[in-house]
Amino acid sequence: MEELFIGWLKEYGYSILFLWSILEGEMGLIMAGIMTHTGDMNYFMAIFVAGLGGFTGDQIYFYIGRFNKGLIQRKLHAQRRKFAIAHLLLKKYGWPIIFMQRYMYGLRTVIPMSIGITKYPAKQFAAINLLSAWVWAAITITPAYIFGAEILNVLAFSKDQWYYALPIAVGFLFAIHTYFQKLEQYFLQKRRHRNQ
Repeated sequence: MEELFIGWLKEYGYSILFLWSILEGEMGLIMAGIMTHTGDMNYFMAIFVAGLGGFTGDQIYFYIGRFNKGLIQRKLHAQRRKFAIAHLLLKKYGWPIIFMQRYMYGLRTVIPMSIGITKYPAKQFAAINLLSAWVWAAITITPAYIFGAEILNVLAFSKDQWYYALPIAVGFLFAIHTYFQKLEQYFLQKRRHRNQ
């Protein structure tokens, strides 16, 4: 099964990378970085394709917000706190938040939708989004390209010694989740103080 998956990556790598970048991204980009290290992908082409995928994904979310405001407010009622934070960030920081939203765990899909709901110019969003997507792709792929051998060694160790690797991975993910929950609470408290 593993060999089949690796075979698919080698044969359809750019298509998989494009689709993965639309849906999620980072793990696919790290994989692309490793494949550029091993010579199975071209470094610049991988960045170009991953950037286009990330751009496409955020454009989809932006236009979902632009043309489905009522539907979003009804269906994503549980996410209203995140939409409130996204509006707060856009008001406070302006266009740089479009550039930075890719690195904001838990808000990556909400921010483009939230911007789409506002009257923010679509062409301006697209231009910033495209540049941001290529920077994001380069920043994520390059370290995996440079440290590809080390990452492959860690993956081989993790496969053989999964009982060590699993708790470390779970702890790391828990720490990231806790950090962004605290950040969310911080922005919501600031908003409450401002409204009082």
